[in-house]
Amino acid sequence: MKTMLFLIAAMALFCATVRAADIVCLTSEDPNNYDAVTFLNGFADQELRPLGHRVTVLAGNQPKPTHFEGLLSAMPDADLLIVFVRRATPPREQLDVVRGHLQAGKPMIGIRTANHGFIPSPNDPPPPSGCAAWPDFSPEVLGCQNAGYQTQGLPYRVGLLPTAPQDDPLLEGVDVASIRGHQSLYRVLPLAKNVRPLLLGTPQNREPPQPVAWTRTYGDSHARIFYTSLGAPQDFVQPAVRRLLVNAVSWTLDEPSGQTTGRSDQ
Repeated sequence: MKTMLFLIAAMALFCATVRAADIVCLTSEDPNNYDAVTFLNGFADQELRPLGHRVTVLAGNQPKPTHFEGLLSAMPDADLLIVFVRRATPPREQLDVVRGHLQAGKPMIGIRTANHGFIPSPNDPPPPSGCAAWPDFSPEVLGCQNAGYQTQGLPYRVGLLPTAPQDDPLLEGVDVASIRGHQSLYRVLPLAKNVRPLLLGTPQNREPPQPVAWTRTYGDSHARIFYTSLGAPQDFVQPAVRRLLVNAVSWTLDEPSGQTTGRSDQ
């Protein structure tokens, strides 16, 4: 009986400290986007919904131009936007609701190809009539450059940036030493002045190292932004990377990372 009462009390405490959030994940059915749709659906089921979050995964119909069915109706209630999409040129009104979310001070997590999420390739034709690009999305929102690859197709080591505090809540439960990057390392330097880098990717025989995870705030309303250039399917198999993302959800929602109880540490 005492055990049962303890469990009920613990569950009540958990529910009181973890605020269920509405999370919208933006991705697309793109063969060059690292199987992002599969990852986001699995991450929602295994890590986010067990915490009580309500998650909507919106998979655009094609790489470009990309129509995100349901985005306009989902975004007004979204507490957090997760972007894992590349070179999308959606209808202008869809891109406007993304801007509005950020301008309202609501947070965003960018994963890997969000680095060029709404930036057409230099060889692409202009977006069709009624569609739009966001060429400055990387420096303006993420606080980084979209400057190609530091290494292409090669793995790299990941370590804690020397200036990053080891007790940072984003790193709680994250075994940084176990993380490896399995795909091309993005060239993102220089970073914006208010970027707070956490993790550094170091390729073999190639300088300089490049930041692979950081935080910042965006705009006059100080929207919380977390970005990581990790994101290959092999990266997400690593428990430390999944825990980092779970912590990022808590941080962007301004919740204690210690309240996370998903499966990333299993």
